[in-house]
Amino acid sequence: KLCEGILNILEKDTRTSCQVACLEALRILSRDKKVLVPVTTKRNMQILMKLAKLDTVEDPLERVSEFPVIVEALKCLCNIIFNSSVAQKLSLELNLAAMLCNLLQKCKDRQLVDDIKCFDLRLLFLLSLLHTDIRAQLRQELQGVQVLTQALESSLSVRWTEEYKAAEDRDRPPLSLQETDCAIEALKALFNVTLDSWNVHSKNESHQFRYMAAILRHCLLTTGPTEEKTEELH
Repeated sequence: KLCEGILNILEKDTRTSCQVACLEALRILSRDKKVLVPVTTKRNMQILMKLAKLDTVEDPLERVSEFPVIVEALKCLCNIIFNSSVAQKLSLELNLAAMLCNLLQKCKDRQLVDDIKCFDLRLLFLLSLLHTDIRAQLRQELQGVQVLTQALESSLSVRWTEEYKAAEDRDRPPLSLQETDCAIEALKALFNVTLDSWNVHSKNESHQFRYMAAILRHCLLTTGPTEEKTEELH
């Protein structure tokens, strides 16, 4: 009943501070699988997707004041999908993976969106881990390899000297914690999406995998903010 009450409030046009507080409470509650059973419905998933700006294809990410709401809604969706097989099935019906890829594209070349990008990538990782149909959809329909590789390239700030050769800068400072976390989430999602890609057929696929291999090499030469984070990245 508490979760339903929170979702009813979130469905209304409430202040940003109220939305963030409600989403933080829901995120904590959503760690309990028993609590999720009555609230994992199509309507409730759509409420959270709307707050995460996953229902708008054209609208750019412009209102910085809304970013905390987007991040908290994505965190809630991560918990719900991880803990609920019903939510995993609904995510396919609601075309959640396509919406996440679209949001990821909106994050390109934008400042202050690292948290949005990180939890978008984490949700794509969870979907590709827990639902084989979504893994196939990402690979075949949504150009998931390309989208995720570009997200990884952006997180690592790769500069190119040749088509498949990244610049090596020995004096480059370590990645920030946010950049490292984004890169790690992109790598995890890429692993799932390319898991069954041992047989490459087309010229475009060949290019995509050579491009990805160059970025992965660059990743191995990159350091994170701490020794532990560098080890996790590699």
